[in-house]
Amino acid sequence: MADTHVTPDKIFQLGFGFAPSKAFLSAISLGLFTELNKSPMTAEQIRARLNLHRRGVVDFLDLLVAHGMLEREDGIYSNTPACALFLDRNKPTYMGGVLEMTDARLYHFWGSFTEALQTGKPQNESKNGGPDIFAELYADPARLRGFLSAMTGLSAGPASVIAQKFPFQNYKSFADLGCAQGGAPVQVALAHSHLQGIGFDLPPVQPVFEEFVAAHGLSERLKFKAGSFMTDPLPSVDVYVMGHVLHDWDLETKMMLLRKAYDALPAGGALIVQETLIDDDRRTHGFGLMMSLNMLVETPGGFDFTGADIQGWMKQVGFRETRVEPLAGPDSMAIGIK
Repeated sequence: MADTHVTPDKIFQLGFGFAPSKAFLSAISLGLFTELNKSPMTAEQIRARLNLHRRGVVDFLDLLVAHGMLEREDGIYSNTPACALFLDRNKPTYMGGVLEMTDARLYHFWGSFTEALQTGKPQNESKNGGPDIFAELYADPARLRGFLSAMTGLSAGPASVIAQKFPFQNYKSFADLGCAQGGAPVQVALAHSHLQGIGFDLPPVQPVFEEFVAAHGLSERLKFKAGSFMTDPLPSVDVYVMGHVLHDWDLETKMMLLRKAYDALPAGGALIVQETLIDDDRRTHGFGLMMSLNMLVETPGGFDFTGADIQGWMKQVGFRETRVEPLAGPDSMAIGIK
């Protein structure tokens, strides 16, 4: 006799999860949430504003209502508080850049996920002999600027928590290794007026970093240093920050970067590794596991890891004290003290 308490609900939700995801990503790319922040609208007003076909518009909007991304009252659609804050392109809190990139790139590449599982090879631009994603981004100033801005949107929340949780008052200087636009250094510098900071990244990033830092009035305390953390000496500072850096690489490269940071730090110095850490039991943090599989799709050897993993690696290279602390959203930070 069948168990009447067992239902296929979760099976169907997961199996068709790509559909509401794509509808949501399309809404971001179309600028729906930005337009609704200007004024709530009817379905017909939205259709005209975004130049959409009449067929499907109401279902599209109501699907977003059903998934908690829009509100609707008396036929008038408006943003939820979260979408109003994080998905309006005109706000500094905009996080949609990384989701626009997801819509333009990752959604297509994940269509070949089965092949990634079978071959262990990336399914992105490099699949057919093209350059890897970083080489392509850094070669195109416009795409690079968009990518760096997207990384700021992704890291702004966790970076502000790092600035509050880590005892920067005990240190004088820090460097963000792979600083992108400078979102994390700006958050840390704004919270701690005594600190001097360095953004360390490849040369094409410099004008974007300096422009962003200047806009926050921090050019005197935050400087850019061009270089590769793979091949060049690291800046001499008290604290290093690696935000979403280690997950791009295989274990051998992860260990090399950790050793390099350890060797360059002074006694008592600290390394902060910010990542979407998988829970130690590998049972509950689905987003962390998904991000690790995204490294399968995007990189030759990258993968995400647990808090226990990173603490073990830190101790292996010599850090005397380690701990893990949660940040905003799905991110956590692992801290190593030399």
